Amino acid sequence: MDKTAWDEKLGELKARHEELLTQKNTIDTTWVNGLFDRYENPVVTNNHAPIEWRYDLDYSRNPFLLERQGINATLNPGAIIYEGKVVLCVRTEGNDRKSFFSMAESENGIDGFRFWDKPVVIPETDNPDTNVYDMRLVKHEDGWIYGIFCTERPDPKRAPGDLSSAVAQCGVVRSKDMRDWERLADIKTGAPQQRNVVLHPEFIDGKYALYTRPQDDFIEAGSGGGIGWGLADSMENAVVDSDCIIDFKAYHTIKELKNGLGPAPIKTDKGWLQMAHGVRGCAAGMRYVLYAFMTALDDPSRVIAAPGGHLMAPRRLERVGDVSNVLFCNGWVQKPDGTILIYYASSDTRIHVASTTAEKMVDYVLNTPTDGGRSYACVQQRLELIERNKKC
Repeated sequence: MDKTAWDEKLGELKARHEELLTQKNTIDTTWVNGLFDRYENPVVTNNHAPIEWRYDLDYSRNPFLLERQGINATLNPGAIIYEGKVVLCVRTEGNDRKSFFSMAESENGIDGFRFWDKPVVIPETDNPDTNVYDMRLVKHEDGWIYGIFCTERPDPKRAPGDLSSAVAQCGVVRSKDMRDWERLADIKTGAPQQRNVVLHPEFIDGKYALYTRPQDDFIEAGSGGGIGWGLADSMENAVVDSDCIIDFKAYHTIKELKNGLGPAPIKTDKGWLQMAHGVRGCAAGMRYVLYAFMTALDDPSRVIAAPGGHLMAPRRLERVGDVSNVLFCNGWVQKPDGTILIYYASSDTRIHVASTTAEKMVDYVLNTPTDGGRSYACVQQRLELIERNKKC
């Protein structure tokens, strides 16, 4: 390709990229449930990644203008409001399967997300991470912004030739400016594996509070599982001596195989709003959905309301991707007007947003029946609703 044609092709590439970044997002009118709005377009995809991250833009080195370092997926973002903008800490996965963190920001949180100039540099510990992912961003009352993420390393006890066994633990970084991150020691707990650990935003009895998800194996929860709760004296060398399960797995429910907390909870005048994911087995494999519950203001480890069933499940395009039939959320924000923006990934491939309000979420959590546990009991709940509606 001659230089003139190369320049034209690059111009077209940049124009298409800018068109994507400036595309307006509108509410999906085919979805109506009164609680939240879905939007037509994903808010961040692999194609949103800057061209400079993917292509060598030197004609002499890349005369065919080939993509040199592709981005496979953008998923599972932490979320925070920073300097008046919504900032997502995106799990950005290259074609090489390695994940890294990248910040993308938007004025309104619905569209117009643009990545910052460079990916986030996470310092390594003495035991380097093979992979890092799924960061929760938490502005803690101690003044730091914490990033709590999963760090994955090969299992040192794996059998010869076993290239899949891994150990997951909880990594910690903190920052004042969202750009320079200080790496702290991994959180220590009594569980063999820890994933989906979340830092509570306030001190509890002068200590740091952590939601955990102990499990026996990298993938399977085994005898572990459930959303746990524990306290640590410090985040610099955080040790959770013991954690108790506050939200258990349950037979024949949306969280039969495992469950874990998503983002840090949102404080309301009725309690702490919690978002979690539940996993069950089905003919297509594992199905991930999102659900909500509430814990007490005076004791965030005490569940006071637990609606039955899922809040959100994969729909249409959301069902298809690298790991199909999955919704996962580890980031949401509440705007000053009470609007809550829920950022969720579909099928480990792309990021979406749903919008609701704190008022609606509180109503949903407090007034939706709990899981009846049996078909008969669930029918009775529905019959009660029908009978009440006859009087309206």
